[in-house]
Amino acid sequence: MFSLLRTTFVPHLPASVRFRSQLAPRQVQHVKRHKGRVPIPIGGSTKGTTLAYGEWGIRIKGMGVRFSAKQLTTAEEVIKRKIKIVKGAKVYLRVFPDIPVCIKGNETRMGKGKGTFEFWATRVPTGRVIFEIGGTPIREELAREALRQAADKLPTIMEFITRSTPPRLGNLVLQPEPSTDQLSSPTQTAET
Repeated sequence: MFSLLRTTFVPHLPASVRFRSQLAPRQVQHVKRHKGRVPIPIGGSTKGTTLAYGEWGIRIKGMGVRFSAKQLTTAEEVIKRKIKIVKGAKVYLRVFPDIPVCIKGNETRMGKGKGTFEFWATRVPTGRVIFEIGGTPIREELAREALRQAADKLPTIMEFITRSTPPRLGNLVLQPEPSTDQLSSPTQTAET
């Protein structure tokens, strides 16, 4: 009789388990969230529009978009496969999918609550840097080709940027103001 009570405990994994290779937050307070909109950069901040870690990168040139974790992982794998030949090269992902997306089934009647969790996503505005390549010095041709292949996997138009590329404010590319030395030197040469 007591042998029936001694059953082995088998722990069950929850429905959404985060493995090390997956892009997902470790812990969230609410699994279901409002849909939201892709932000439009109108405030004047250029944060996140220039390179911070690497020498080469891609940023959004087209409309802002919602990237899923699967799309970002696929693009990152393409870059890693292409720059694998360079020892010490690193790929930096500048956005992180932390927004849960819930979807109701097709041909479902109205009501009965919000749909079930499907995937993680992130909302990225125009001008935001997505990937950077750095670590060791990499030839521009190799970096340009790797980032072009990654941009083909993503659902918006991207542009290749370097350290000297000026920041963006939405669709507007901000050119640096010339210093006073540069302004005064052409006038002095014109007078003489």
